[in-house]
Amino acid sequence: MEEAGAVVATAGEAELNLSRLSVSPETLESELEARGEERRGAREALLRLLLPHNRLVSLPRALGSGFPHLQLLDVSGNALTALGPELLALRGLRTLLAKNNRLGGPGALPKGLAQSPLCRSLQVLNLSGNCFQEVPASLLDLRALQTLSLGGNQLQNIPAEIENLRSLECLYLGGNFIKEIPPELGNLPSLNYLVLCDNKIQSVPPQLSQLHSLRSLSLHNNLLTYLPREILNLIHLEELSLRGNPLVVRFVRDLTYDPPTLLELAARTIKIRNISYTPYDLPGNLLRYLSLASNCPNPKCGGVYFDCCVRQIKFVDFCGKYRLPLMHYLCSPECSSPCSSASHSSTSQSESDSEDEASVAAHRMQKVLLG
Repeated sequence: MEEAGAVVATAGEAELNLSRLSVSPETLESELEARGEERRGAREALLRLLLPHNRLVSLPRALGSGFPHLQLLDVSGNALTALGPELLALRGLRTLLAKNNRLGGPGALPKGLAQSPLCRSLQVLNLSGNCFQEVPASLLDLRALQTLSLGGNQLQNIPAEIENLRSLECLYLGGNFIKEIPPELGNLPSLNYLVLCDNKIQSVPPQLSQLHSLRSLSLHNNLLTYLPREILNLIHLEELSLRGNPLVVRFVRDLTYDPPTLLELAARTIKIRNISYTPYDLPGNLLRYLSLASNCPNPKCGGVYFDCCVRQIKFVDFCGKYRLPLMHYLCSPECSSPCSSASHSSTSQSESDSEDEASVAAHRMQKVLLG
């Protein structure tokens, strides 16, 4: 293990390690200024600066002038309540680690962050273990971010503007108080890892099925009772963690059903019977309504629905070992197969359909963690 305060230099990279010195901010400031002067005359630029666990209450002023080529800054485990304007001087910074501080109040991030060069350079940002109650708006303009960690804060929600972070590959939001997942989260084309464990989430929006690059989804220790059936479209998903959720343990059906309106009955008849028409044959509201049709997922039905449908939860068997409750919608109660609440007979139509569906989807899941 390297001694605290030692300068570490390797081929093509220089690192200054001042971690765990436990000295006063004034002493650390003097040390940084001296080291900065040394590096100005050195042939190699300083790329990595490690300052964790130093009782810092603010960023050292020396950061504003002595380290122009810095790529990694670690100020974790201090007592920072704000990241000051010194941060904006680090024009080439790629990784900022500021976990386990006291950040979260007004002014926790420097003004002008979204307009600074960091907007184009910063790729990894770890603010876990702080006091943020909402995702700072300025973070949502850091378009180069690939990894964002805000776990262990006090976040109440995920802003819809999260979709602005188009380069994001890893999003860690575990250990907060989040109740809902915005559908806009499904608009992150590069997202590989999504961690939403240890929150208060009750449902998963079907739009998450648009995360075609997703490989790992952590949802354990939430309030989930089912998953949308669209989850099967995540063809690259290798790990799905669901332990600690009140997932149903048998087939459950909600047969609350409001009869379809006359408008829907007319639209269903046209769709099911393939009645030909021209724009002059039908009222304008019916023409618009016809474009909203959804196909009934029951392969033996062939029907459609619009606003009126039956919600059904199906248990799908993955890999012959794990069973997931998936939500889907049927066009009418007649599409729901009889299933005794006291029996788990494998001869029921619902289970038969689930097994057929599982045989198609089993190869898509390598690990499903329920226990």
